[in-house]
Amino acid sequence: GLDENVNEAVLHAAFIPFGDIKDVTTPLDQATQKHRSFGFVTFLDKDDAAAAMDNMNNAELYGRVLTVNYAQPIRIKGGEQGWASQPIWADADTWFERQQQEEEMQRLQAEQQAISRKAEEEERKKLTQEREGEVEEPDENDPMAKAEAE
Repeated sequence: GLDENVNEAVLHAAFIPFGDIKDVTTPLDQATQKHRSFGFVTFLDKDDAAAAMDNMNNAELYGRVLTVNYAQPIRIKGGEQGWASQPIWADADTWFERQQQEEEMQRLQAEQQAISRKAEEEERKKLTQEREGEVEEPDENDPMAKAEAE
C-alpha cells in the first residue's frame, strides 16, 4: 500500500507523465482521518491509464512497491447490471444531454417543415397565377418587351 506520507499531490505528480489526469483521490479512514493506503487516479484517456498501469505497477514510491490496476466498480445488491449497480444520478448528465439533443432536433425539424411549407405555398401561388394568366414569363426575344423596358 501507499506510505502514510503519500498524498493526492504526490500521486498526481507520480502519474502525470502518462497523460492528462481527471481526478486523484485517497479515501480516508474515518477513525484515523488518514488515507487507507490506497488511492485512485482517473485519467481522461483509457490509453493513458493503460500506460500508467504498465509503467507504474511494481514501481516504488516512498519506499513502497505499488500495485497498479484498473479499479473495479462497486457492486451493490442487484448484480453487476442490476437496478442498483450504480446510483440513480449516475447517468443524469447523459440523460440531460440526450434531452437537449432531442429538443434541438425537434426544433430543427419544425424549422425545416415550416420552410418546406412556405416554399410549397409560394409554388402553388405561382402556379395558380400562371394558370389564370396573371403572370407572363418575359420573353427575351420579344421586341415589344424590349421596347417597353427602354
